[in-house]
Amino acid sequence: MKIVVLLLAAVSVVFLASRVAVRTDPSAATVSAPVPPKPVGYLAVYDSLQLDRFGLKKDVFEYALRGWQKMGETKPVLSIVDMSQPSTRKRLYVIDLQKKQLLFNTYVAHGQNSGDLVASKFSNVNASFQTSLGFYKTLRTYMGKHGLSLQLKGLEKGINDQVQNRNIVLHGADYASEDFIRKTGRLGRSQGCPAVPYADSKLIIPVLKGGSCLFVYAPNPDYIAASAFLSNPYTSL
Repeated sequence: MKIVVLLLAAVSVVFLASRVAVRTDPSAATVSAPVPPKPVGYLAVYDSLQLDRFGLKKDVFEYALRGWQKMGETKPVLSIVDMSQPSTRKRLYVIDLQKKQLLFNTYVAHGQNSGDLVASKFSNVNASFQTSLGFYKTLRTYMGKHGLSLQLKGLEKGINDQVQNRNIVLHGADYASEDFIRKTGRLGRSQGCPAVPYADSKLIIPVLKGGSCLFVYAPNPDYIAASAFLSNPYTSL
């Protein structure tokens, strides 16, 4: 009988000790660190694709999202031409926002009267042979003197709304190539069209056609102040 009583007492002590251990377990009182806020909406795509490693600044990407959002119902493919970079850099970015993929990153030419290595002058005037800044909507494809080409519609009045009258389209060109850069120290220049390497044009144009957003950017204070597409910050969709 004594043995039974002693066993029962030992079991009680072990049970009470385990209850105390559960109550005083320091891990139970651990407070998890606050989770940092996630970037708003499609802004997170910039970090997930590490676009800074490809030379695209975050503020330029955010500008592009502002205009893409204002365009309303459009394809989730966003194209950015960053004219703040010299033509020797791959400054065209084609991004699928929904799939979070950088589809293309390649060379793109500027207008011959916009500058040599870096574009610094921009115009909406016919025969200026300068690049027009701003937001464009892609239209249909056609076969022209440069082969497969993509019609563009300038969406910003007084900034790029004359591009159709100027026959400004996206097309391939021999002068938009690394071989041309090796020979001259810069990319060749167009009459105002965003010309890309021929091989890339055959892949890029079918993706862009039919209502996607193209944004041609330069750190031009007059354009940034005048553009209605940049008047409000990007907000989550």
